[in-house]
Amino acid sequence: MSARKHIFRAAGLAAVGAMSVGLVACSGGDDAGATGGGGDGELVKVGFVAVGPEGAWREANETNIQETFTEDAGYDLSYAPAQNNDQKSQIDSFTSFVDEGVDIILLSATEATGWEDSLAYAQEAEIPVVLLDRGIEPDDTSMYVTRIAPDNVEVSGAVAEWAVGAFPEGAKYFTLEGPAGVSVVNERNEGFDAVIGGNDSFEKVGAQTANWSKDEARGVMETVLKSNSNDVQFVFAQNDEMGLGAAQAVEEAGLVPGEDVKIATIDGTKSALEALAAGDLTFVAEYNPLFGDVALDVVEKALAGETVEPSIVVESATFDSPEAAEEALPDRAF
Repeated sequence: MSARKHIFRAAGLAAVGAMSVGLVACSGGDDAGATGGGGDGELVKVGFVAVGPEGAWREANETNIQETFTEDAGYDLSYAPAQNNDQKSQIDSFTSFVDEGVDIILLSATEATGWEDSLAYAQEAEIPVVLLDRGIEPDDTSMYVTRIAPDNVEVSGAVAEWAVGAFPEGAKYFTLEGPAGVSVVNERNEGFDAVIGGNDSFEKVGAQTANWSKDEARGVMETVLKSNSNDVQFVFAQNDEMGLGAAQAVEEAGLVPGEDVKIATIDGTKSALEALAAGDLTFVAEYNPLFGDVALDVVEKALAGETVEPSIVVESATFDSPEAAEEALPDRAF
């Protein structure tokens, strides 16, 4: 198969394309501390309510944000990762940032629901909130500035379209999901099911969360392969780590990953592309984590009182062959 790289583009992307890491903070507004670069020498205080340790994608994303909002850029960023992926610890951090009087809050929510009171508290304090990666439910765009993320529905839809092409006569498949209640999990199911759900030639053997974990996915797939007499033909893993765990389980079952069982993943980390180049994975859809420059531009605009689109989509790519993976690997930063 020849190498192919397909770029997703969606609403708001034109604005994203014009942004660069070298953006310098603009001035504006009456609040002396509310612009990047701090014209009077003061740093803009940013509270980052983060997810914390959760695999290579999350590490790349949160490191990128921290390396963007530096003192040299005019920012004082406080990083508050969740404790054991617990939403309460995030809500506590969010509340503390509001009480502290930060200039703006960046939020990557561990769970989609339960943020109404927190967002209302920030709004009362006139502290803008920017969502990074994960959305919230109910999605009331009046409560936050914008959400910056790749399009989960489109990314997972691309996985399903690959599956239809790879299995023209249909197939039995299993889905490895992220944690229940997370917006990206719901969106990835939505995009995949929109394509596969109406195709009667595909049979869903089952779905189970493996919590983004390679080890958990390996254990889940060991059980699935045994209970289904090793007749699962492909696995949709909602992140790379789970896909790599599935590949291990397939190999340990005496099967050949990429041949007996095809595995498609989402994220596009270096380890996944290496596995695709080696033939252990079959299809990798990138979910680009490097959008610190986009977040910087949004923060500057929000604090200057400028209008920002309620959703900004970060462009991502797909990789459908070892050749495509090999071509991308030298420049892969995460």
